[in-house]
Amino acid sequence: MSASEPRHPLLAAIGPGLLMAGAAVGVSHLVQSTRAGADYGFTLLPLVLLACLLKYPFLEFGPRYAAATGESMIAGYQRMGRWAIGLFSLITLSTAVIIQAGVTIVTAGLTGLLFGLDWSITSLSASVLGACILLLAVGHYRGLDLIMKLIMLVLSLSTLAAVILALGSAPGSMELDLAGNLDRLWSAAGIAFVLALLGWMPIPLDVAAWHSLWTLERARQTGHHPNVREAVFDFRLGFIGATVLAALFLILGAVIMHGGDQTIPASAVAFSAVLVELYTNSLGEWARPLIAVAAWTTMFSTTLAVTDAYPRALRALIEVSGAADDTDDTANLHQARYISALILLSIGGLSVIHFFGQHFTRLIDFATTVSFLAAPILAWLSLRLITGPLVPEAHRPGPGLRLLAWAGFWFLVAFCLIWAWWRLS
Repeated sequence: MSASEPRHPLLAAIGPGLLMAGAAVGVSHLVQSTRAGADYGFTLLPLVLLACLLKYPFLEFGPRYAAATGESMIAGYQRMGRWAIGLFSLITLSTAVIIQAGVTIVTAGLTGLLFGLDWSITSLSASVLGACILLLAVGHYRGLDLIMKLIMLVLSLSTLAAVILALGSAPGSMELDLAGNLDRLWSAAGIAFVLALLGWMPIPLDVAAWHSLWTLERARQTGHHPNVREAVFDFRLGFIGATVLAALFLILGAVIMHGGDQTIPASAVAFSAVLVELYTNSLGEWARPLIAVAAWTTMFSTTLAVTDAYPRALRALIEVSGAADDTDDTANLHQARYISALILLSIGGLSVIHFFGQHFTRLIDFATTVSFLAAPILAWLSLRLITGPLVPEAHRPGPGLRLLAWAGFWFLVAFCLIWAWWRLS
């Protein structure tokens, strides 16, 4: 272990959970949670918290598996059989470019607003991705870990301050039109929005595999392989933070936007401008920098984490599938595969933004809905993996966590059936 690394084992384990939180606190929070509060007040807050709770087991299985076995979940899926790694590969390849585009376009809109850049959305997105690629190529995991910790600190403090100020400036009594909101929810548009909201709340289940990769990378960086207790503690630290921030952004939307006549624009740049403007009108002009910084750090953290995660996942898929020659698997080739995947995904994301960027809300809803429909499959795969023979019995989830996992699985299945009924009716 180098002298610059933390010496306490628990401190050495902390990092991947904050990366997970950074990836989570993005479109699902800034866009979807804010829209939920703006359109339906506080009505959807219990559903948001329930979704976070019921997705908890599947997200925790990632670091649990990596700590218990010393390998990633992707390697575990490969050991389960071709059918398992095939399903995971199909879901990853079918969502990677769309999700990369979805998080980048929001960050690009906020970047243009924050820095006063009157560029096209494609140019703004290219600048954001260029900055992410530079940070990841130069700093590698060590730089990503440090940057994400700083971003999450700024994000948490600025968002909490914004909520406190918003509640302080809100009217004395905020009415909760539960009946009216439920009537509007039980409609084609309402069901579609709820599915999109839950798709990334607090984050797609793909992140369990990402988290296992980050856990192993952190262990290589520090020289300390975390035990299951340490890995789960790190995960919970990030998960609780992401859940609290989801609630805070919904509260902001409910307090600042609900009951107004402002609609969510279809353009990412316009959405960013409207978001900051509405908060500023409510809190005062002095709060504009606070809101802008909170929103931008929210989305940049997500874009940076996602830009790192998908190339890692694709590299792992190549290396466990046998497509790469193990005899030539040097550190340089390992890094070259990562950089190649990083560039290819960035080009794909920019292409989607260039051709579909003007339909911002449709792009976000499509990406989140696809993630939600894939969630039961990923949940079942991870549950089967973590309870199977590849994991030592002592490190498998206990009865309570298994029960919560099965409840979460059937929750995801039920909402997918609702979606199918809605589409066919």
